[in-house]
Amino acid sequence: MESVGGKSEAIIRIKKLTKIYSKIRAIDGLNLKVNSGEIFGFLGPNGAGKTTTIRVLATLTRPSSGSAWINGFNVIKRPLQVKVEFGIVQQHISLGRELSVWESMELQALLHHLEISRRRQRIAELLDYVELTGQANQVVGTLSGGMKRRLMIARALIHCPKLLFLDEPTIGLDVQTRRRLWDLIRRMNLDGTTIFLTTHYIEEAEALCNRVGIIHCGRLIALGTPLELRERVGMVTVETLENNNGTCYRYFPDKAAAIAYMQNLPSEIKNTTMRDSNLEDVFIELTGRKVREE
Repeated sequence: MESVGGKSEAIIRIKKLTKIYSKIRAIDGLNLKVNSGEIFGFLGPNGAGKTTTIRVLATLTRPSSGSAWINGFNVIKRPLQVKVEFGIVQQHISLGRELSVWESMELQALLHHLEISRRRQRIAELLDYVELTGQANQVVGTLSGGMKRRLMIARALIHCPKLLFLDEPTIGLDVQTRRRLWDLIRRMNLDGTTIFLTTHYIEEAEALCNRVGIIHCGRLIALGTPLELRERVGMVTVETLENNNGTCYRYFPDKAAAIAYMQNLPSEIKNTTMRDSNLEDVFIELTGRKVREE
């Protein structure tokens, strides 16, 4: 499997991974490789298995069966070595509200046993990197949502990990703040960090990801570049509003085929729209559910 830059190197390997809670299979025989140097998007509705997969990879949850490796280290057999290889930004804000930004970074550095000289240098570098130098002495609880997300990313990078897990990193943020975080994610990737991203925002996956995996009921049902997945369903979508069936979606390989279809529609169908397909079309076509569906 070729990764970004032409190297054939998987930083994440998952083989027949299963996680069962009571009688629920949160992950069901998952097989997956993520290449070193790429931004990989993991899509699916709530409950599909995205966060559980990250928790297993991050050694926070033991799988029921199967295996997983990060940069060659088995996540079950060598958890301490695995933890050195990745950083993680979880979905929910988890910062000490009474600490200053600098103190929050220093606490994270202490947890990773950074020596004091290196600690100060690394904190200064990262605050500059995420554009929080001016907020170094500000209390975390007074930061905006976007600043808190950037601080969480800076904390996750304190030990120079090769891999960064971002679980819904822009959830609840306004559009401008979200796009500012997109720029930071792209910059981290260009600087050599592999990104494993889960998101409910289709436009986020399309804008950022080299490849996308779609997970449904704990199983990987599609894998490829955004373009490859769209081609699988059809590059053009025609929406028709039909009285009894609501809006119907049909997919075509190109605009010519879509136009030919529209020209032959019954005259009573008045509301028709043609547009480019997207990853949400792919997901709905494969699963019958929306990505944001609760």
